[in-house]
Amino acid sequence: MSATAALPAELTQLLKDLRLPTVRECYGEEAERARRESLAYERYLLELARRESEVRRDHRIARLLRESRLPLEKNLATFDRRRLPRGVGQQLEALLEGAFLDRRENVLAFGNPGSGKTHLLCALGQELIVRYGRRVLFTPCVLLVQELLVAKRDLRLGRALKRLRGYDAVVLDDLGYVQQDRDEMEVLFAFFADRYERGSVLLTSNLPFSKWEAIFKDPMTTAAAIDRLVHHSVILELNLPSYRLEASRRSRAEPGPGLVAEAQNGSGAVAPESKDRAIVAPGASTEAGSSGPAVQSPKSSVTSAGKAGSRQRSEREK
Repeated sequence: MSATAALPAELTQLLKDLRLPTVRECYGEEAERARRESLAYERYLLELARRESEVRRDHRIARLLRESRLPLEKNLATFDRRRLPRGVGQQLEALLEGAFLDRRENVLAFGNPGSGKTHLLCALGQELIVRYGRRVLFTPCVLLVQELLVAKRDLRLGRALKRLRGYDAVVLDDLGYVQQDRDEMEVLFAFFADRYERGSVLLTSNLPFSKWEAIFKDPMTTAAAIDRLVHHSVILELNLPSYRLEASRRSRAEPGPGLVAEAQNGSGAVAPESKDRAIVAPGASTEAGSSGPAVQSPKSSVTSAGKAGSRQRSEREK
């Protein structure tokens, strides 16, 4: 075998040893293009390095999203930013730049149930991963507390807190929905104290600070926890109605598909896909091809039924 014929095999093996799978797959294709376009060696090498970097970044982002435990359906594309107050919208634009992570600032989102707190912070977390490759972890508060309790029981609490330091941001969802006992309160406070000025906490709660004593049971501990969270923080006040209730009202107000089709048909006959059964006047035939009266729409049939009932009552009175 000549040296020229052995070159691709040796190059492929070297690229495999160097763990450059994308370069190994595309170097031949890029070499052909470089010959056709008379590209400089440096340009050819740049294209190979660029493709390898893009694939590695895509794989890393996919891995970070899996590890984050974020609900991926709660992203920025599915969040209705028009519902946000103007001030909160401006705060969100600044947070999307990601600089608050470098300052170890917290993001505290308060609002009624259904105001979009969780969706907003999950969308922010995903953008931090996709845009900047930052490490983010999503966890409901109750699950984090249980994990830390197990670690404390097994004398691994310090190790568990150290593992959480590896994340640039921890999204702690629904603080205050479940009442904490003293042991749970202690590990939650330990988490806040450990994150202070070491990493960001993105927190959602429907309880204002004035009611946090119900969580931490003790005024001194409550004040200390709030102090650590608020010292470097951005507070988002989502005083909005529940989007779930709004969606429910809209669905009830919208006409059913059958009524819409009937209006589009322009006739009294109910469209086949209507879920409402048409009420047929007495004596009318429902068989295909019959010459009986036409099938009435639900609205007109109720009127006819009312008139028939009135005539029957008049006959009984006579």
